[in-house]
Formats: sequence, structure tokens, C-alpha cells
Amino acid sequence: MTQLLWQKPGVQVDERIQHFCAGADVILDREFLLFDIQASRAHAQGLQMIGILDATELDAIERELATLADDFASGRFVLDETYEDGHSAIEARLIDRLGDAGRKIHTGRSRNDQVLVATRLWLKDRLARLRELCLETTGIALTRADVESGLPLPGYTHLQRAVVSSAGMWWSAWAEAFIDNAARADDTLAWVDANPLGSAAGYGVNLPLAREHTTQALGFGRMQVSATYAQLSRGKFEMAAIEALSSGMLDLRRLAWDLSLFTSAEFGFVTLPAQYTTGSSIMPNKRNPDVIELMRASYASVAAARSEIEQLLSLPSGYHRDLQFSKGAIFHAFGRGLGALELLPDLLRNLEWKPEAMRAALEPSMYATDLAVDLARAGTPFRDAYRQAADPARWEAGDADASLAARVSPGAAGDLRLDLLRERLHALGGQAEGAPQT
Repeated sequence: MTQLLWQKPGVQVDERIQHFCAGADVILDREFLLFDIQASRAHAQGLQMIGILDATELDAIERELATLADDFASGRFVLDETYEDGHSAIEARLIDRLGDAGRKIHTGRSRNDQVLVATRLWLKDRLARLRELCLETTGIALTRADVESGLPLPGYTHLQRAVVSSAGMWWSAWAEAFIDNAARADDTLAWVDANPLGSAAGYGVNLPLAREHTTQALGFGRMQVSATYAQLSRGKFEMAAIEALSSGMLDLRRLAWDLSLFTSAEFGFVTLPAQYTTGSSIMPNKRNPDVIELMRASYASVAAARSEIEQLLSLPSGYHRDLQFSKGAIFHAFGRGLGALELLPDLLRNLEWKPEAMRAALEPSMYATDLAVDLARAGTPFRDAYRQAADPARWEAGDADASLAARVSPGAAGDLRLDLLRERLHALGGQAEGAPQT
């Protein structure tokens, strides 16, 4: 390992203790390194603005940081146990290539605000991707809701056949759900979009750091003003981002449950794309919906990560090394969560309904609610109409298409109001799949 940034003369480093303290930090920092390099460039520009670096030194640092980013992206530079963490790797590289100019880069900053700014930039990137996936999912669901609005599908409560529903209602539900998820990702991104760089170890420094410049250079919406709050917000912002992710993952879990049921022989409503199923190692007849089962399970990883960070935050103000463990939690949450959501759009594009099976599952009792409402509309008090419609003798095979057309309450099968959902989607920058570009 290279010389530790904090190592004092005459102090022997115990390798067991150092391994315990560093853990997998340097490996985890591979996720952050390009963002850390980006922030180091902005910090160096700020140091030049206040006279710590001259123009020649800044040019050299910017050049070497760009080279390091290219080397890391191409695999020519590997962040490994040679370094304590990504921060020390950047500094070691600059010192090795530039000497004294490299030794100046850490002026006015701490590894505390380095990790904070890299985390914020990383979270912004991940939340933007979450938003994109939610909008893409919505676009597909809206298109299919429109095309399949009149396709009858049994509606269930308590997993019991309840009323006649439609594929259009099923799709429109997920469309609106993922609009909300995209909006929540948007709102969370705006909240996280605050620049902590320049807060140092949480108490500022005796230099007029160019924090407004680094805020603008790094594309942040605002500066996080209080140096102490910058430290207090570590973990809090990560939890908010995970909560935004978990909103989408909760809906994915329920959607996957539907498909798990609908693809079973007992329901038989849906055929999955072949690539979303696997075979059994012993039963030659099996095609298993493993992908949607793992989609369903992925929420657990997201929820666990949030819980892990929440448990870390039982701390007084100021920085504490406990917070190091928050990095692995967010990487695991977003890695697993976005990995599942990435597979969702193609699944939804390509699943196929089995209309004959869907219609065959509609039984006379599922029209009882329609009968009760029709009686109430004709003047029978609803509670009396309810009792009359509960009599099995009055149940008879109904017309599914007529039932759906008559369901005209806003948001029901006969009036899906997809135009309102399209407006919300458009306001967020998305559009229904297949819609013309505007």
C-alpha cells in the first residue's frame, strides 16, 4: 500500500487494524472514482482562483486528471489495494506525475467533503437513470393501455374473482404508478442537488474557497451552505435516494407478482418472452419465470440497504467513521434495483396476453356489482340493490365488452383518461412509446 495520507512519523501501522478500517473501501471507490476526479478538477480550479495554484499548475493538474480518468475508464489504471481509497489514489497519482503541484491539491479539503461530493454526483447520476427507466416504463404501459383498452381481464380482490376488468386498466395502473415514481425521483434529485465541496471536515477552513465556482462547475443546483450540516446530511440524502428507488421497486414487486400468477397454468393469461424464462435442472418440461421472481425479490435488497444506513445514523453531530459503511449500502441498493428496472421495459413490450383464457375466467358472479349499480341507477336504494344482486339466482353470464364500456367512472375501463396520464408524462419529459417525436 502507498504511504497513508494520515500516517505520522514513528507510528507503526498494524496491518490487521488497517485492513479492518479500510475493508473493501478501495474496491467500492471504483464506483466513485470518475466523480471524485471530476470534483478534484473543480476544486483545483477554485484553488487557482484564490491563488493557491498558479495557471501552469492548474493546467498540469487538469491534464493529469483527464489522463487518469481515461486510464481508469480503459482499464490502464486499476484502483486496488495499492491505495487506501480512491481519494488517496488520485492524490498519489498527481504527486507522482507533478510533484509539488500534486501535493497542493488537498489544500482546503478533507476526505470528508471529497466523499460527500462524489456521493452526491453519483446519486444524481443514479436518480436520473431511475427517472429515465420509470418514464420509459410509463410510455410502454400507456401505449399498451390504449391498444388493449377493451381486452377483458378478470379483476381480483383477496385473490378471488371479483369484477370484470381489462388489460387497459391493468396497464394504466402501472403507467400512473411509474409516472409517480419518476416524479419522486425528480423531486429527490432536486433535493440531493446541493454542493458540499468546500465544507472540509465539517467546519470550513481559513481560506476564501470558491464554493460558488465549484457549485456551478459541477452542475449543482445550489450550494449546501452550512459546513457542519454538510456532514450531518451524509446518510440522510442517501436514504432519501434509496426511498425514491424503493418507490419504483415496490411497484415492480407487485407487477412481478401479477405476472407470476398470470403465467401459471392455473391462470394462463400471459406468455412471457422466452428470454425471461429458464429451464429446470431436473424437470425437462419446465420453463420457469426466474427473471420476474428475481425482480420481485430485488426490493428486499433495496429495503435492507435503507435499513443499514438508518442504523448507522444513531450518531452525534460531526463526522464519524461509521458512515464509511453507507457506501456499500447505496451501491448494493442501486445496483440491484436499477438492474431489475433495466429489464422491465423489454418485458412489458413483449409479454403476450392469452385472450381466450382471460375471457374463460369470467364467471357470472363477476357481473353482480354491475347489476347492483344498475338497480341503484334505476332508483333502488343501493343497500337493497346490493342484497338483490347478492342472490346467485340472479347471476347470469354477462357481456364482458358491454360491462367494460358501461364502466364510465373516470379512471375505469370505459373512461381510462389516458390523455391525462399522457399530459403528466409529457410534463416530465417523457412520451408514450410509438408517439411521434415533438
